[in-house]
Amino acid sequence: MKLLDIFRRKSVGASGDPLAALTGLLLGSVSSKAGVTVNRETALRVGAVFLSIRVIAEGVAQVPFKLLQELPSPISRHPQRRNAIEHPLYDLLHRQPNSWQTSFEYREMITMHAALTGRAVSFINRVDVGSQGLRIAELIPLDPGRVTVKQNADWSLTYTVQGANGVAKEFPQESIWHLRGPSWNGVDGLDVLQLAREAVGLSIATEESQAKLHANGVQPSGLYSVDSTLDEGQYKTLKKWIEDNNAGAKRGGIMLLDRAAKFTSQVMTGVDAQHLETRGHQIEEVARFFRVLPIMLGYSGGKAATYASSEQMFLAHMVHTLMPWYERIQQSADVNLLTRAERQKGYYTKLVEAGMLRGALKDTAEYLYRMTMGGIMDRNEARGKLDLNPIEGLDEPLTPTNMTNDPSGAPAGQGTSNA
Repeated sequence: MKLLDIFRRKSVGASGDPLAALTGLLLGSVSSKAGVTVNRETALRVGAVFLSIRVIAEGVAQVPFKLLQELPSPISRHPQRRNAIEHPLYDLLHRQPNSWQTSFEYREMITMHAALTGRAVSFINRVDVGSQGLRIAELIPLDPGRVTVKQNADWSLTYTVQGANGVAKEFPQESIWHLRGPSWNGVDGLDVLQLAREAVGLSIATEESQAKLHANGVQPSGLYSVDSTLDEGQYKTLKKWIEDNNAGAKRGGIMLLDRAAKFTSQVMTGVDAQHLETRGHQIEEVARFFRVLPIMLGYSGGKAATYASSEQMFLAHMVHTLMPWYERIQQSADVNLLTRAERQKGYYTKLVEAGMLRGALKDTAEYLYRMTMGGIMDRNEARGKLDLNPIEGLDEPLTPTNMTNDPSGAPAGQGTSNA
């Protein structure tokens, strides 16, 4: 059996369950206090859960992922940066990590895994290229539910992968890229789904309750009553007449009554309104576990957002939701995919978030302008903040016009006069 055979799986036909293909092997089911089963499959059917991990995953996947190199600049004290396109890892991260996925698809997948289960695991397939030693040929994403991690006595990690064919194989730490979510023990990430099972369970329960309430019009639109007692035949006849003339497309029409019959309309009660409020609260509760603003899930709590407030909420989403994931992925990729020697040569990975911040360029430009014009930051330093290389002659800080470099300390414009 070849090394990669344990990762192979039987092909899934077009009739396969796409959700099962997405989630893979379940990490077990846990019953919540609401009395419903919470696992990956049921959780992903909750809109707030699916959209929370999707908005994080797409935010990570839609920006370029590049391998850069930082080098000393011959014209500035600030380093210059370049795209390390000659390095084999550049194309894997930026375009195609394996033979069947694009970079977008791969990053979207591993981020969904990490956001929901606290871990994303990929096999690093290194090949021997002779005098050049080993290089990474592809990154193979693994189902996090098929992988267990153990910390050894020497603090190293060992990963056990359960193959699709039932065969388990152990891999050393250097063969696995383990992207962790927020972690308590430093070895594995916290399983958000397990931590949020009560919030998710209540969301599932309220949705099921609401669905059952409206299934086949089970909530009566009104009560039909007659004075006299109906025998079985009369009851069936009346029931069929009501269904034929006031159900489906005919609902809401005029009802003709006889035999002193009465129709009492049923309106929404306070309990119904409270039920809807509970569903809205659960959206907020689920969003908290993923640190996603409810507005990013399409829920504003009944408040209309202005253009200015929407822009600030988007920036808050970038700063508090996406940027921690960017830094987590970048640092994890640096230590798992680059050797120490490569890092010492200035190689590093970068999720280029500039494309996501186009709406904030005005604020960024104003900030850098004030910092450079005030002499706090030189212009090449400002260019470095934008991942731009230095330009000769821009290393010296500017001196504001209302300040002086005169050692006597005389204010600008107040020197001695010959008149």
